[in-house]
Amino acid sequence: MAQRTIVGIDVGTTKVCTIVAQVHDSGRVNVLGVGLTPSKGLDKGVVVNIDDAVNAIATSVEKAERLSGYRIGTAFVGVSGRHISSLNSRGVVAVGRGDHEITRNDVARAVENAQTIAMPNQREIIHVIPRAYVVDGHEGIRDPIGMSGFRLEVETHIVTGEVMAIQNLIKSVQRAGVEIDDLVLQTLASGEAVLTPDDKDRGVVLVDIGGGTTDIAVFVDGGIWHTSVVPVGGNHFTNDIVVVLKTPHNTAEYLKLKYGAAIAQEAGDTAADLIEAEGFAPGERQQISHSLLNQVLQARAEEVIEQIYNEIRRSGYEGLLPAGVVLTGGAVQLPRFDELMRDMLGIPVRVGTPADLGGLSDSIDTPPYATGVGLLRWGARHGLAMHNLPGGPSERHNMGSAYERFKGWLKEFLP
Repeated sequence: MAQRTIVGIDVGTTKVCTIVAQVHDSGRVNVLGVGLTPSKGLDKGVVVNIDDAVNAIATSVEKAERLSGYRIGTAFVGVSGRHISSLNSRGVVAVGRGDHEITRNDVARAVENAQTIAMPNQREIIHVIPRAYVVDGHEGIRDPIGMSGFRLEVETHIVTGEVMAIQNLIKSVQRAGVEIDDLVLQTLASGEAVLTPDDKDRGVVLVDIGGGTTDIAVFVDGGIWHTSVVPVGGNHFTNDIVVVLKTPHNTAEYLKLKYGAAIAQEAGDTAADLIEAEGFAPGERQQISHSLLNQVLQARAEEVIEQIYNEIRRSGYEGLLPAGVVLTGGAVQLPRFDELMRDMLGIPVRVGTPADLGGLSDSIDTPPYATGVGLLRWGARHGLAMHNLPGGPSERHNMGSAYERFKGWLKEFLP
């Protein structure tokens, strides 16, 4: 069974996580090393200080190298942030062969046609993802190559980002000594780690709640139909505690992790309801109401869930998602968050964790590492095609490169 050593770097708002692993063709991930460090220089997924970001990425990479014994030269890197947006586009071409058999070239031309959209100069295409094909009016075709027809249509999902935000991320990774195999939207990566093919076929919403942003993706009929990024995450829960309960930030984070829940209980005995915690002054202690703490967290959780629901409605698939919602990311570890969402939305909700891991898996088999693990699986599926393309790894992320990356994927993975 073939296997390759692949590196994924999740550059998040609260942490930078580098994972080195051997990935088998079967999809099993054998973890060799993990480098985890607090993130610096990022705000809501966007690099705001390159020097700080470089130092954090370099530290994470060095830790992973020491643990794995592997020299990291290239990596698959996750991209997210408030600048990400998406749209759906359709491309149509006539099948030119005399026998009207559809070839890879016909599919590539249709995808290229779908990319002819008006886009501001400050935005760049990150992904062009075919969702489904239509041959002579027959819909729902997933692989048209080899079929006969006169007219081929492709429905694509196009993900774009701000050029400067993308280039600053690329610069930060490069200056940390790592070239980029491919930039991957974080929700696509997380979906590789926590969703099953059956989830995507039936219809599912993936919600990845990180420190600074909530990434949302809707999958229907096996393909991705809607993506969005909401600029709110786990840090907002902590900041609410700081403001309402007047505690230092590190105390607020401790209270959230140790005593927090997304559903508040009514206060019982007053003395039993109090939690002793550190105050602002050195050596100062303060009394915090446990019930008030969770009321603050529930208010923020409800606001986040409402924003997620609004995105589901905007996708047009409200009520058509039998697999419900799969939650992942660090913030979903807040106890009873899934229960609150289930009550508010009235659909199935479960927490997704990376599975089928070996090696040092006990350190990353939790929701915060879904993106990192997913980057490895994305690289296993699409990585060889990336290396077959012309130019250096980071050069493939210049304007217009998404189409070339798609052609490489098409050549490698379709018969």
